[in-house]
Amino acid sequence: MVSAVTGLISGLLLSIPVGPVNLTILNEAARWGFRRGLFIGLGAACMEVLYCGLAFAGVSSFFGRPLVESFMEVFSFLFLVFLGLKFLLTRSVTTAAQVSAGGRLETRLEARLEERFHPHSAFMVGWVRTLANPGVLLFWIILAGNFLARGWVAANGWGKAACVAGVAVATTVWFAGLSWAAARGHGRLSDRALLLMERASGVVLLLLAALHGSHIAWQLAIHRHP
Repeated sequence: MVSAVTGLISGLLLSIPVGPVNLTILNEAARWGFRRGLFIGLGAACMEVLYCGLAFAGVSSFFGRPLVESFMEVFSFLFLVFLGLKFLLTRSVTTAAQVSAGGRLETRLEARLEERFHPHSAFMVGWVRTLANPGVLLFWIILAGNFLARGWVAANGWGKAACVAGVAVATTVWFAGLSWAAARGHGRLSDRALLLMERASGVVLLLLAALHGSHIAWQLAIHRHP
């Protein structure tokens, strides 16, 4: 249950920031209706789940080593602070999309993948947009390592599967809700509303970073004064 809830919360937090997938869903659903936005979201959610599963499979072999776990604790704290500040200080929707997507690197990767796969269906559009975003995989690698180190996700097949299932539910619900809102609002979701979502996710990430930093400081205090 803890692993599943961890997946739900982290999947939702990673889906909220304004990026290529969210902007594509907003534009396409407003123009063509809920169904097209939904299938773009389903394609993105499938790729998100695949990245999450790969992250858990990749980092599992490194744990059990104190040095690796300590490095992951510090790096995840810095990464959360970096992302939180980026989202919080975003000034425009275009900037938000570039921050979430990795900027020019994502654009080049997406162009190559679109040339290779020729995504015509809505599902494939969402799948390619997420596949081309290197920041998604990096974020999941950092989160997977942190979750396993803290015991929030059990270091066995059932725990990891529960977390991945939670991510699948959270991303699917978010993209479906965004599609519905865009289709019903007929494009009335303003840039200001998108920026507020972006900055709210930045505040949440900074709060998580503060909690994470407090935990690191507490662990250091224990080791210094046993």
